[in-house]
Amino acid sequence: MRRLSFICLSALMSLPALAADLPDFTDLIQKTSPAVVKINTVSASPAAYNGRDDIPDSLRQFFDYYQYQQPPQDQAQAVGAGFILSADGYVLTNNHVVEGAAEITVRLNDRHEYRAEVVGVDPQSDLALLKVDAEGLPTVAFADPDSLEVGDWVVAIGSPFNLDYSASAGIVSAIGRSLPNGSGQDYVPFIQTDVAINPGNSGGPLFNLDGEVVGINSQIFTRSGGYMGLSFAIPVSVAMDVVDQLKATGQVTRGWLGVVIQEVDQELAESFGLDRPRGALINQVAPNSPASRADLRPGDVVLSFDGQPITYSYELPHVVGLRAPGSSYPVRLMRRGEEIEIEVRVGELGGAIEPSRVSSSKQPIAPGAPIAPSALGMRVEELDARSAAQLQLNGGVVVRAVQPDSPASRAGLAPGDIIVQLGFRNIGSMADFDQAIVDAASDERMPIRYFRNGNSVFRTIKVD
Repeated sequence: MRRLSFICLSALMSLPALAADLPDFTDLIQKTSPAVVKINTVSASPAAYNGRDDIPDSLRQFFDYYQYQQPPQDQAQAVGAGFILSADGYVLTNNHVVEGAAEITVRLNDRHEYRAEVVGVDPQSDLALLKVDAEGLPTVAFADPDSLEVGDWVVAIGSPFNLDYSASAGIVSAIGRSLPNGSGQDYVPFIQTDVAINPGNSGGPLFNLDGEVVGINSQIFTRSGGYMGLSFAIPVSVAMDVVDQLKATGQVTRGWLGVVIQEVDQELAESFGLDRPRGALINQVAPNSPASRADLRPGDVVLSFDGQPITYSYELPHVVGLRAPGSSYPVRLMRRGEEIEIEVRVGELGGAIEPSRVSSSKQPIAPGAPIAPSALGMRVEELDARSAAQLQLNGGVVVRAVQPDSPASRAGLAPGDIIVQLGFRNIGSMADFDQAIVDAASDERMPIRYFRNGNSVFRTIKVD
């Protein structure tokens, strides 16, 4: 019994020592709060979010009395956060905070209120630049984009559930998270944190321990509408570029290649001659795009762009998006087992044409030559010219049957798939297909590219 008491006492005595190692956020919050603003918007849509439904029952009466006067039926109120960039009244927030707003009010923590005008918005990054008519305002400073590391302490200040100027703290959980937007585009390498972020925090700053902004709180992962442990912020590297462009022109342009990419796994890395999984595998190239003009090809694996290594495929649009349209950059890639470097002149995303998607491969395909057995455990026939034209392909072979427990079945092939590449050979005919099998080394993985339901897929196949 005495031994147990000694252990408990020792643990209690160590608590002050542990607390001494934790950061004190008091000075940071007092220093930065004056530049953090609350943003109230009124829109003509009654369906817009106003925060009220997310207020806990225990607080609802408080909000009914103090804040939520019932707006007219043809209007809706919403609440967000933001922060002041310059003493002459530039304010940064999320695009979704002010989207569709007919009236925007910026409120400082000293209760001064200003009517705000929208300088410009960038839906791709979910950022909006506002301007209020004021001088001598308190401001924040951006951190060095390269200074943030996983494990760093960070602090968020905002108005969750309309609770003004609430602070929450946590650590950086990951950097460079890929979260495609509603249109499937991915140009923001998000900062992931475990900082408690809730509706009303959107657009507010994420500070490091030096009181510098490292990110703009934008999204949470949730099944309930509230915080569940995963929060995502737009990094300052993106924000600085967006702010500069919005100030200069009121709009944002981004670099664009015109490719569809996929991740490189261990098997694909082996088949392409890579030492480990890395890079962005080009799956499709849009016609008349910067990629096609630079002779980038399906099957190329981009290893670096403008000297910046590409470890995961989602990093490529992040890097390209920050490059100036019309400028040329070196691209290092793996092609047919050899590492080469080419120059690519980047286009502009605003005028981009999405990579063409061929029609469904399940549409009727005219009968061709007799189906021939394949050493890969599948039966194929040549794609006739009429079907190839309908599918916007330069030939190929159609899978008609797949033998169970064969190389083809293990590669995931199914009847109706159209094979257009096997190994490093483009497949335009049965002769190409047969020669590719002859060239294949036994027990060696090789890449295979095929179309299914209009989508191009790269897999690997191994000749037994």
